[in-house]
Amino acid sequence: MRRLVVDRPPSLAALWSRRIAVFALVVTGIAAALSRLGRIEPAAAVTVLGAGLLMAAVAVALSGVAFVAIWREGRPGFGKALGGLFLAVLLALYPGYLAAQALRLPRLSDVSTDIADPPSFSRSRRALEMRSGHVPPEAPAGLRAAQRSAYPQIQPLVLDLTPQDSFGIVLKAANQRGWQVIESSAPGGRIGAGRLEAIDFSPALRFPEDVTVRLRPTAAGTRIDVRSASRVATHDFGQNARRIAAFLQAVEDLADAR
Repeated sequence: MRRLVVDRPPSLAALWSRRIAVFALVVTGIAAALSRLGRIEPAAAVTVLGAGLLMAAVAVALSGVAFVAIWREGRPGFGKALGGLFLAVLLALYPGYLAAQALRLPRLSDVSTDIADPPSFSRSRRALEMRSGHVPPEAPAGLRAAQRSAYPQIQPLVLDLTPQDSFGIVLKAANQRGWQVIESSAPGGRIGAGRLEAIDFSPALRFPEDVTVRLRPTAAGTRIDVRSASRVATHDFGQNARRIAAFLQAVEDLADAR
C-alpha cells in the first residue's frame, strides 16, 4: 500500500528571519565602513545603524515565530531560523555593550580634569574651520559633579618639568595617540600658559571628538589639564574619560623616559 508523502513547505518566518538579518548586517556594515572613511555624516550613520538594529529586532521576532511553528507543525527551516537569530544577536552585541555602559555610567558627553575651571576651546578662525564651526558647550555644574563620582581617577597631571619641556611632551603624546592637532600655542606670555587643540575620533565609527589641553606653570613644575567632548552623542559611554586617562598616561611615560 502506497502512502502519500506531503512535503511541508519551510517556515516563511524562518526564511524571512535570515533574509532580514543578512540585510541588516549588510546595511550596518556599509554604514559603519562609510562612517569610518568619512564618507557619511555622523547623523546619517546613526540613523542607518538604528534602522539596522530595528531590522535585527524584527529578525529575532521572526525567528521566535519560526521556532514555534517548527515545534508545533514539524515544518523545516530550523537552520534558517537559527541563522537569522545568530546574525541578529551578533549585530546587537556592541549596541548591547553600549546600553550596559549607559546604565552604569552618568549621561556625560564632556569630561575634564578640572571641573571647577575646565579648559576652554579655541574660537579662532582655524579652530572653528577645522571643527566645522562647532564649539563644545559648557557642561552644567550638576554634570561636572556627576563626573567626580563616576571618574575619580580623572585628575590634573603635574610634571616636575618646565612648561616648555612639558609642552614638547604633550605635543609628542598627542601625535602618538593619533590626534589631529589643529592648533597649538607654546607656553609663554605674562602667565606662561600653553595649550593644544586637537580632534580625535571614536574607535568604532570614527565620529569626530574635540580635545583641548591646557598647560600652566606651578611651583612644582607644570600642571596639565585636559578636556574631551563628544560632538555627536549626548552620552559618551565612558569614552572621554578613557581618552583623557590614556593621554595623561602617555604624557607621564614620556616624561619618565627623559
